[in-house]
Amino acid sequence: MTEVLRAVVTGASSGIGAATVRQLTAAGWQVVAAARREEKLRALAEETGAAYVVADVTRDEDVQALLEAATADGPVHALVANAGGAVGVDPVAESKPEDWQAMFDVNVLGVLRTVKAFLPALKDSGRGDIVILSSTAGHIVYEGGGGYVAAKHGAHAIAGTLRLELAGEPVRVIEIAPGMVATEEFSLKRLGNDAAAAAKVYEGVERPLTAEDIADSIVWTLTRPHHVNVDLLVLRPIAQAAQHKVARNRGL
Repeated sequence: MTEVLRAVVTGASSGIGAATVRQLTAAGWQVVAAARREEKLRALAEETGAAYVVADVTRDEDVQALLEAATADGPVHALVANAGGAVGVDPVAESKPEDWQAMFDVNVLGVLRTVKAFLPALKDSGRGDIVILSSTAGHIVYEGGGGYVAAKHGAHAIAGTLRLELAGEPVRVIEIAPGMVATEEFSLKRLGNDAAAAAKVYEGVERPLTAEDIADSIVWTLTRPHHVNVDLLVLRPIAQAAQHKVARNRGL
């Protein structure tokens, strides 16, 4: 009998997280979707058949409740640590410490909390996976990105350190580092809900990546034979050669 695989996806109420829930459930996985917004989670659960838990990864008690709910009916084989986000584009000299704190709380400490909580269960499953969503911002710096860059470098460091520390354990550590992805909320939230400013981020870019593209890569890494570890997968749209090199067609 084929083993039923179970995954937990954080930041699942929209964007990459929601797309990952859709694609994992379509691939036959049982999924627990976690995020702060219950209304969106409920709609996603009704659409996909996933279970859901309202949880904020910056709160220890929420992560513990998520662990208890996710492991109540059996083993957990994969944790997709997707919850994250950016606040602002201020230069370092003009940055607000509270913005950096918010980014570190979710992008770094949120990953730490969920990994620590789920690691024993992932080991016990006999074939565990930790997928950490970092960013190309976790590998190269750029102006106006100081806080987000620092936070995603932190997520990248967690992935690399974990891989060393878990050598010999039945747990893979996979890092997915997307470049320019046009989701409905990321740039909008980063830019203070300024829709015009958010639209300019992608202006003239022919076919930026979508949430579905990233979800597809997550599912692909999770479905490789378990002796195959995709350490790091960097994805960019063909129009984005590097962080500072983006082809823009002003006629688009």
